[in-house]
Amino acid sequence: MHIYLPPLIGGAIIGLSASILWLGSGRVAGISGIISGIFQAQPTQYIHRLLFLFGLLIGGITLLFAYPTSIHVPIPRSIPALVIAGLLVGIGTKIGSGCTSGHGVCGISKLSTRSIIATLSFMAAGFLIATLLAGRSI
Repeated sequence: MHIYLPPLIGGAIIGLSASILWLGSGRVAGISGIISGIFQAQPTQYIHRLLFLFGLLIGGITLLFAYPTSIHVPIPRSIPALVIAGLLVGIGTKIGSGCTSGHGVCGISKLSTRSIIATLSFMAAGFLIATLLAGRSI
């Protein structure tokens, strides 16, 4: 049971932070929207975006110092493949009007049909691509 504790705690913290942002400001904790909004935000929307991003960075840095091996993930793909994958994710978040955090965490919790369909779509696509690429080296 103890192996399930860290993911449960992490999920609870993600849910709590998304709830605090939603209840406190009426804003969705969609990472792609928060980051892209930094470059086009009005002054009243700029501060919460920077604070949210700063919190993500501080959380990662804190985890790195507290549990140094927790962030080390071997990268089995080439740099060009990772760049292409990142660009495709960015394009997908633009086309889908949001990312996994916006649709998956916030949208589903609000019972948004659009978010449920979006989450099912990108999860199915991810499963398919991961299955197709299993064992291949790109």
